[in-house]
Amino acid sequence: MKSVNNIRTRFVIFIAMLAAFGLTGCKKNFLDSEPQGRYTTDNYPFPGGSGPYDQYLFAAYASLRDYNVHVTPFVAVTSIRSDDADKGSTPSDGGADAQGMDNFPVTPSNGLANALWTGYYNLISKCNIALDQIANNSAIDATPAIKAQSEAEARFIRGYAYFMLVRSFGRVPLVDKIYADAVAQSNIPQSSAAVIYDFIEKDLQFAAANLPPAWDPKFVGRITSGAANGMLAKVYLTQQKWAAAMTTANLVITSGQYDLSTPYTKIFGEDGENSRESVFEVQGTADATFPTAYGIQYASIQGVRGTGVWDLGWGWNDPSTYLEAAYETGDPRKDRTILYSGGTTVYGEAVPSGLPNPRYNHKVYSSLAIRNSVGSRYSYWMNIRILRYADVVLMYAEAANESGNTQAAIDKLELVRARARGTNNTILPKVTTTDPNLLRDAIRKERRIELAMEHDRFFDLVRWGIAAATLQAAGKTNFNNGRDNLLPIPQTQIDLSKGVLTQNPGY
Repeated sequence: MKSVNNIRTRFVIFIAMLAAFGLTGCKKNFLDSEPQGRYTTDNYPFPGGSGPYDQYLFAAYASLRDYNVHVTPFVAVTSIRSDDADKGSTPSDGGADAQGMDNFPVTPSNGLANALWTGYYNLISKCNIALDQIANNSAIDATPAIKAQSEAEARFIRGYAYFMLVRSFGRVPLVDKIYADAVAQSNIPQSSAAVIYDFIEKDLQFAAANLPPAWDPKFVGRITSGAANGMLAKVYLTQQKWAAAMTTANLVITSGQYDLSTPYTKIFGEDGENSRESVFEVQGTADATFPTAYGIQYASIQGVRGTGVWDLGWGWNDPSTYLEAAYETGDPRKDRTILYSGGTTVYGEAVPSGLPNPRYNHKVYSSLAIRNSVGSRYSYWMNIRILRYADVVLMYAEAANESGNTQAAIDKLELVRARARGTNNTILPKVTTTDPNLLRDAIRKERRIELAMEHDRFFDLVRWGIAAATLQAAGKTNFNNGRDNLLPIPQTQIDLSKGVLTQNPGY
């Protein structure tokens, strides 16, 4: 975690300075510590406790911060398409590309869809370069254990990238090696979703078997076996492989590395980063000297769209009235998720009334004190929570219910509700129904509320088979079930392939 009053060494992953062998990085903390992530006489050619392939692995880690990987295209595809969020800002902001994501259809010419495609294939390319070095660079001396661990890191990131692609586009090209030129790579035909899922499973299984359960604190943010098993559980869940999902989620639960001790109000702030709740976070950092270069624009595009000290970003990805109405009475997670114009922040700051949008994403809000300490309003330093422990617990609950393990499902569901309830026993009563259909509804609702604005809702609706009914009821009446569960294959990519790639149905 980071704090304006807690200066300690942080491991932050920067391709810019690592590839250049000596450019300075930037500290995660905001005061007077040395910039992290640069080579010195003490850690050259690689930091102690790490490995000789770091310069290649860090290129992949750093691409997790890329605009096309985890910023506007990602937010649009995972959240704005859902019933939990509106595009926000002004109606014309973002043009037809943004409007298509919000209200459908997303056309084959949509720039955000093409950006997501190119961003994740660039990420895959970085992983394949690292894997090629590990397998073939005889000039690098490494033990079999270090080779396996390094391969596991690259394969986790590659598996995650393909998981995003297959959920977003369905059939996609399977690129598992380095190609001599871009033309050769662009002419690879699509593989079926089943083939892609099998490939993802193998990558994540290898990662889970060869990664450590935890790293030295100076390497905070590096992939662990828990992250690999947690992501693998979600891959199984998406395919309705209930027994495998339950077993794999349980490996995370019983690992002893994670728990629900971090209060919900704290998880999403700077002091909640890399907590016991964190299974996989993308690491960002910033200070007055480097306010954006080593950070992530993710929070900025969702920041309050105001003036002066309240000009915090674009105002995109705003909680919808449908999400607002979904909370049970008194649920404290609502206030930590929805920031109201004219309301109060989690830090006790008064929000001005009359802002362009009535609601903003409170989970990406940074306090005025931290913004002042960095000398920036735009929160590039905030991490992205890709996979939280509560998500894993709810995956277990869902898989258990679908497998007929009703009591196990109830018990895991209660863990999440109990954390949200805290000491207030007048709210969020324990779910006790043993009817599997009613319990299924309760678990689905809990996923929506616990993980609101966190990149799962649209994909959940699709895998549950209720996307059309839910989104049309939420006013997204253009949603077509035979078309909009998947994005179109970008026309730009079809053209580059000279027709090797084919379009998804309905477009």
